[in-house]
Amino acid sequence: MAVTRDPRRDDKSVFPDPVYKETVLRPLFDGAKTYHVDGFRRIDRAHLVMLAETGILDRSQATAIAHALEAIDAEIDVSTLTYTGEVEDFFFLIEKELKRRLGPDLAGRLHTARSRNDIDHTLFKLGLKERVDELLAKARRLTNALIQVAAREEGTLIVAYTHGQPAQPTTFGHYLGAVTEVLLRDIQRLAAAREIVDQSPMGAAAITTSGFPIDRDRMAELLGFAKPLQNSYSCIAAVDYVTSVYGAIELMFLHLGRPIQDLQFWTSFEVGQVYVPNAFVQISSIMPQKRNPVPIEHLRHLASQTFGRARTMLDVMHNTPFTDMNDSEGETQGMGYEAFISAGRVLDLLTALVAEIRIDEARVRDNIRRSCITVTELADSLVRREGLSFREAHEIAAAVARAVVAMQGDLASDGYAAFVSAFERAAGRTATIDEAAFAEMVSPDHFVAVRNRLGGPAPEALRAALNVCRRHLAALEEQASAIAGREAAASAELQTQFRALMGEA
Repeated sequence: MAVTRDPRRDDKSVFPDPVYKETVLRPLFDGAKTYHVDGFRRIDRAHLVMLAETGILDRSQATAIAHALEAIDAEIDVSTLTYTGEVEDFFFLIEKELKRRLGPDLAGRLHTARSRNDIDHTLFKLGLKERVDELLAKARRLTNALIQVAAREEGTLIVAYTHGQPAQPTTFGHYLGAVTEVLLRDIQRLAAAREIVDQSPMGAAAITTSGFPIDRDRMAELLGFAKPLQNSYSCIAAVDYVTSVYGAIELMFLHLGRPIQDLQFWTSFEVGQVYVPNAFVQISSIMPQKRNPVPIEHLRHLASQTFGRARTMLDVMHNTPFTDMNDSEGETQGMGYEAFISAGRVLDLLTALVAEIRIDEARVRDNIRRSCITVTELADSLVRREGLSFREAHEIAAAVARAVVAMQGDLASDGYAAFVSAFERAAGRTATIDEAAFAEMVSPDHFVAVRNRLGGPAPEALRAALNVCRRHLAALEEQASAIAGREAAASAELQTQFRALMGEA
């Protein structure tokens, strides 16, 4: 008779397997050691205060645990720790140290009504909030720089391009105002994502909360969260706090990459409408005549790296089960933090560069002259002053532009004869516009000045738009200040209540 043997009875292996230790457990431990030590400390202390306040632990138990936690902080230099495999992870290392000081019964009481599930997501949210706040502060500084430079350059002409070709004149201030508006929307998206992060999972325990009379609101308050996340299943299963943050970062750096690419194009020798000062220029090692504005290239590739890292976080979350899972946890969080590092570098460098670059006004006027890009206003003026349909006016303006480009001339000084001829052919009469009026009509300064409608480049319209941006930025600064104040108060409250458990005034 054959006997079926249970292989589990013959399993003499000891956890952890050496390969598993090196490929999984050590990196996780090192990640926790690098990123989340302060979060663990705050969670342990807040949970202990809550357990004491609700009566789940009596005062003497809570006091003993508080003193042990304080001793662990004082005696162990976490930065020097090396993972040995004696414990599974950083959480169990702290529990082991508590047991050594208090014994297994009392030490084990700190874990009442919680799980590594709710602890982990709370850790990750604490880490994300800190990084999002720093990134938002840098983005607001860039916004402020953009507004200041836009105001400074409100009358500085540039060539606006569409489809890679000269299109119309506008001002550098008008262009930067457009970049500012997009950045403000990106900041608002990231701030909205932070509101999703700012909901505490603590108290969800493994997945269904606890039979103990825990106070989830108090835990949220002590840890500086705006409120608890309502549904306990969602606390450990929902990763929209991750996807919302990295989705917002992805969009911000996709959008910033576009004006960065414009700067690269505008600094080319052939276009040359942006001058980058020497402090931001590197010289070729072999070609001494070359001025290479390489910071713009670094901005471009770092923005792309940030976009790619943020996109990777979304890809990791794709097709994962709606439950607790390692896919969204330690190593993934650490990988995501790299996006914040490259993002911060882009924002800092772009803030510095924007303040220093200048427009080469002579080059801009020459490019405007050669490209006839003010001719749109000629068509518009013919409608207003001569009563033509826009299509008739457009055909006349097109004929004038072709003639001027063919002679490589200047629209204002060389285009009038072509205009008179084209007008008479199209309208069957003589135009009432004389040569001086024609020259004024096709000047780039006039082109900008008459576009004083909402959102236009004329100084009055641009100033109004920038004032809206200033108000929006001020509201974002006020919101950030209020959040920082609330979280500072929470930190102080946690410190006070923990010290009280230790018997300190």
